[in-house]
Amino acid sequence: MSASNKRLRTPLKNARGLGSAKDGTHHFVLQRITAVALVFLSLYVVGLIISLVGDDYATVHAAVARPCNAVLLIAFLIATFWHAKLGLQVIIEDYVHTPWSATALHLANIFICVLAALASVLAVIRIALGA
Repeated sequence: MSASNKRLRTPLKNARGLGSAKDGTHHFVLQRITAVALVFLSLYVVGLIISLVGDDYATVHAAVARPCNAVLLIAFLIATFWHAKLGLQVIIEDYVHTPWSATALHLANIFICVLAALASVLAVIRIALGA
């Protein structure tokens, strides 16, 4: 009797419980937004680095400590690690098929990206505040 019940299920009933179809677009849009932001922020950071090539430590420290530079560097760092987290999440979802390893990799991805972003932002803030 259970075999005949499975055949009588509608396609919608068979698809239920397989995950939401509403989150993929949001993820896609966020990844594209961070990518566009990184295009402009990367150009700025590369220009800043090129302008500081050959300068001494005090000059570089003063340049990073300027509020505009510090804010744009922090924006670059946040966008970079957020984009990396989103990209690695897609790779894990597409290529890791065992639930326990996928969960472990998702958690590792989140923790590593958040810790690296926090450490990087803290470094820029310490330089900007004169530490």
